[in-house]
Amino acid sequence: MSDQSLLNRLFASLEGELTLVSAGSDQSQFPILDLLGNMRDEAREGDLAECARNAADRMVSIIESGKPFTADDVAWLQDVTAELRSILAPPASASKPAAAAPQAAAPAAPPEAAPAPAADMSVSLNLEGDGELLREFVTESREHLNNIEQGVLVLEERPDDADTLNSIFRAFHTFKGGAGFLNLIPINRLAHALESTLDLARQHKLRVDRPIVELILRGRDLLKLAVDEIEVRVSGSRPNEPFSLAFAALTAEALAVVEGGPAAVVIALPKAAPAPEAPASAPMPEKSAAQPTATVKVETSKLDSLVDLVGELVISQSLVAQDLTSLSRMDPQFARNVAQIGRVTRELQRVSMSLRMAPIRGAFQKMARVVRDVGAKQGKEVRLVTEGDDTELDRNMTEELTDPLMHMIRNAVDHGIEMPDARVAHGKPAVGCVHLRAHHQSGSIVVEIEDDGEGLSKERILAKAVEKGLAAPDAKLSEDEIFEFIFAAGFSTAQKVTDVSGRGVGMDVVRRNVERLRGQVAVSSTPGKGSLFKLIVPLTLAIIDGLIVKIGAERFIIPTLSVRESFRPQAGMVSTVQGRGEIVNVRGRLIPLMRLSQLFGVEGAATDPMAGVIVVVTTGTAVKCILVDSLINRQEVVIKNVGDLVRRANPAVAGAAILGDGRVGLIIDVHVLSSSSFAYADAA
Repeated sequence: MSDQSLLNRLFASLEGELTLVSAGSDQSQFPILDLLGNMRDEAREGDLAECARNAADRMVSIIESGKPFTADDVAWLQDVTAELRSILAPPASASKPAAAAPQAAAPAAPPEAAPAPAADMSVSLNLEGDGELLREFVTESREHLNNIEQGVLVLEERPDDADTLNSIFRAFHTFKGGAGFLNLIPINRLAHALESTLDLARQHKLRVDRPIVELILRGRDLLKLAVDEIEVRVSGSRPNEPFSLAFAALTAEALAVVEGGPAAVVIALPKAAPAPEAPASAPMPEKSAAQPTATVKVETSKLDSLVDLVGELVISQSLVAQDLTSLSRMDPQFARNVAQIGRVTRELQRVSMSLRMAPIRGAFQKMARVVRDVGAKQGKEVRLVTEGDDTELDRNMTEELTDPLMHMIRNAVDHGIEMPDARVAHGKPAVGCVHLRAHHQSGSIVVEIEDDGEGLSKERILAKAVEKGLAAPDAKLSEDEIFEFIFAAGFSTAQKVTDVSGRGVGMDVVRRNVERLRGQVAVSSTPGKGSLFKLIVPLTLAIIDGLIVKIGAERFIIPTLSVRESFRPQAGMVSTVQGRGEIVNVRGRLIPLMRLSQLFGVEGAATDPMAGVIVVVTTGTAVKCILVDSLINRQEVVIKNVGDLVRRANPAVAGAAILGDGRVGLIIDVHVLSSSSFAYADAA
């Protein structure tokens, strides 16, 4: 480690500790003890190295003593940081005198905080020496920055919540320490300036109002951009060259607040009262007093490989079990052993799948920021209430759901919630409410987005559909069929286009993404009361609960989520409409009939509908009938990718699975099957 790098790291760390010491903080929360020890051991010979060793030894002895900091300790810290600043700063600033030691009884004066932003605020990465540390920094920083965002949103509603304020302060402090350790000086200085702003609030010298919240959120967003850039550079996706963001400007803005500039509003706040009970949307609940759960960080690729191998094991066990059925009848003990292996294999599969499960809380927490920002842009007061955010589903599913949720939350605030004066005029509270809920239902996850706004206007939607040629002027459509138009590409009933919505590119993306997850979207609305959108998706993308059907000698799998019913047709139920194909009369409703044997070219399949079984499937508001030879059973199967070549040959194939008898069954994509050109047109 070079002398300059050594002093940069020590300087950044001591700056942070000085802020805490001046505020009378407990030194037990300082994370730099190991760092100082390493600096002391790695320092080279020379005046700079000697200065670093002396400073490290003194700081280590202070922290290890466990005693409260004295006025002499504070004075020494200020002296050594001033000396280090004179070494590291340009000559013009080297003559700046060291700060005087504060009185022991009044250490609450605004700390000297971070130095003024230097002209060169570019970030350079030492990938060769710090590559692994940078990866860990990125992982840990994301958690800290997410906690900061959620905490600030809570603090905006409850400025006197001391616990939340302290948790945000600690997150900034830890983040800043990591940036200083890795010599990411511009990132360290910005984090330190924002931390100092929060420290003023902790001392009841600064009111956490909207401008302060905006400042912290903008700082958090900029730090996240920096972390994203570091991750890209560490992964090798971009050349490792110095990069610069708006560190200097935002650091200067935060320092202006800390130093009592125009943006600072110093107010003596009363001592914080006990925090009121957190609403359902509070994203930072207090930690349980129970023993903390130990965790281990594992690369997601390793988890995915484990799940794939366990899936293969389950398939192999099923094949072996079927081959040994005859032998097990001859030996009861052998039969019990085979059954035990089956139970262990199924439990192993369950546990391995649970490793990929994660609460949907992370996706829900991101929506709190969306509600706040969109509401502020629209001049609306909106609060988000979440329920069931501890519901677990596949982490890949959670990531895929984030974009659809964001589109729908933005629409709920922009289109659904009215302006405050309009709400009051209709007898509603001025503050609108968006509910975000998640729960299990029949082996699937249901995510509900409900608002208490003006609701969907069937008349306006139908008029727009007629205008765009999506419906005939004299069409007699049900409510579900009318609401289906909002998912059409380019469809929007907004009176004007804004930077939030109005271009008709949101809901069609939602439908497409959800159906790609083998899910469905349901809509209901009451005029003047609000709207409810339901996203129904499977728990995981790796396993599907399917109905296995037989067509000729082949096996096909229809996702159970799409199956409404099945029956053997009676005489007269199936008829042919000239030029429109076959239809089935299901309790008075005429539903198009599709023959999978024709679509996939399967020979030997039943041609007489009354000799087969009809499976009724749904996707959105579309309902179709599928003719199969027979139903085999319902089973959970591990999905295998079939590749682009098979999909191009037949888009209705979503994947494949190896069944218990060793056969390969194709998984049917019901949405593609119903909407593609080879599906029969709906009968009137």
